[in-house]
Amino acid sequence: MQEINETDPVSTEESLKEGENPLVDCMPGPEELLHKAEQKANEHHDAWLRAKAEMENMQRRAQEDIAKAYRYSIEKFAGELLVVKDSLEASLVIEKPSVDSFKTGSELTLKQLTAAFEKSGIREIVPAHGDKFDPNLHQAISAIESEEEPNTIVSVLQKGYLLADRVLRPALVVVSKSGA
Repeated sequence: MQEINETDPVSTEESLKEGENPLVDCMPGPEELLHKAEQKANEHHDAWLRAKAEMENMQRRAQEDIAKAYRYSIEKFAGELLVVKDSLEASLVIEKPSVDSFKTGSELTLKQLTAAFEKSGIREIVPAHGDKFDPNLHQAISAIESEEEPNTIVSVLQKGYLLADRVLRPALVVVSKSGA
């Protein structure tokens, strides 16, 4: 016989209908748990696939951007040089050029070229007589005996150039060596 719970006015017998188990009704069955777990796994797998595809797309776009930047990196500088080329071509069209017109045209073209260099971040390295030799900016072509301090620039054979802070071409110089 079943006992009646004295604290609960309704007996266990009355609260349980035929074939019902309150613990079973509260907890999902193993099939339902498996189905929910499969759904979550599918959702996570789908999210992972989307994230992977997005990363691949980002890498592809970044590589394309790098390729375009490399390919068109000198576009601004090239546009500035077109003005210089136009000036040189115009000087060749003159039918009866004089030395003065060539000199004036060359000076104007040099100003245009210098302006193009400045706009593109190209600066000259112009060492002066008596400056200390700097192997990062200068290239010593020869060393001559001199009364000056050793490794001092005696003469400049060719200017050097910097692009931003990178040496495009070092200045070619002659340096002093001790006259011992």
